[in-house]
Amino acid sequence: MRRTAPGAFLALLLGACSGHDAEAPAFERIVAAPATFAVDGEGSLRSSKPTKLTVPGQQWSPRLLTFAVADGTWVKEGEVVARFAADESRMELAKALIDVQRAVLARSAKQEELGDVQGKLDVDLAQVAGLLGIAHRYAHATEGALARNDILDAVQDEQYLGVKQGALEWRKGNSATRGKVEIALVDAQRATGDTQVKDKRDDLHALELRAPHAGPLVLEPDWSGEKPRVGQSMWAGNTFATLPDTASMEVEISLPQAEAQGVKEGLDVELAPLGESTQKVASKISWVAAAAAARGRDSPVKYLSLKASVPADAVARYRWTPGLRFRAHMILLRGDHVLTVPNIALQTNGETTTVSVRGARPGERRVVHLGVRGPSRSQVLDGLVAGDEIVLNARAPAGAAAAAVPGSATEGRASP
Repeated sequence: MRRTAPGAFLALLLGACSGHDAEAPAFERIVAAPATFAVDGEGSLRSSKPTKLTVPGQQWSPRLLTFAVADGTWVKEGEVVARFAADESRMELAKALIDVQRAVLARSAKQEELGDVQGKLDVDLAQVAGLLGIAHRYAHATEGALARNDILDAVQDEQYLGVKQGALEWRKGNSATRGKVEIALVDAQRATGDTQVKDKRDDLHALELRAPHAGPLVLEPDWSGEKPRVGQSMWAGNTFATLPDTASMEVEISLPQAEAQGVKEGLDVELAPLGESTQKVASKISWVAAAAAARGRDSPVKYLSLKASVPADAVARYRWTPGLRFRAHMILLRGDHVLTVPNIALQTNGETTTVSVRGARPGERRVVHLGVRGPSRSQVLDGLVAGDEIVLNARAPAGAAAAAVPGSATEGRASP
């Protein structure tokens, strides 16, 4: 017999084994074991009920910021958080006081003028009344008492004086009416001035901004992104800062849509500031957006928004301020006896998911109902029982000689 060289024999043996393994399916035995599926995300701390603090004073009154506490400072109820100067309002107050004094003087002058006119008209009316009385007396005298020419003059004087008396009475009434209107106008101007004086005084009394309740002060940036600073000109009525209600704090989390499967309200979540893993609190998902949305035009990736409440005692204890970035560890599934399968063993056709089970007829697949899906394994709710052996490389025939896959059938932790 011809002796085969040892190297050639070894090569033939490896080739035969390699061909056998390529055709044989790998399988895994399904067992019930402890399993935890989780997903991590990031978000910012915010208040669901922030109190808006506006620059004090009348709407659009100019203000100069002279003092402000630092952004993020914890303030007490009633504490002064900002002071303002209002030099322009002081000038406007002085002008309003001058206008009021002018109105007072104008009213006095109008009353004196009206009194003079009324006095002159009263004198003229008295003179006319006297002359008219004389005219009446001689207008009816007999021809024997007066000459004819004197009688005619007396009659003419009576008619003239009657017309003049009527004209004077009309002027007196008209002057009184006109005087009342002019005085009323001056009174209205003074009332307007008094209102302006009161408003300006109130405006000057509103130069301090106090905290309505305790909490971390968050300065509000303007349209350019700049936050208020000492020496800056501002307008009354504009938002100066917000004071979050520490009893209603929450973390708003953004999660890529591909990683958000299984996320729902009521899930347990662990929250901790980035870089501060010791400051950890437990919470639950309190809100989930109806649909994922893109963050901007430059990226097609969509993110799902979530919210989780933060205990008020933790906010006060750690002095957390709005805007602080948090890591959120969301527990999708946690159990002691959970059936799971590797995702590589699953085939999905529409809404139907199937697996190949060892010992089944070639091409036969079993329908399974899944629960929570992780990145590498998924929970099985129905369709498999402990002890079933599933084919991992589904393209290989299920009835062929199989290679066992060592290791546990479940994953201890999954982070999509």
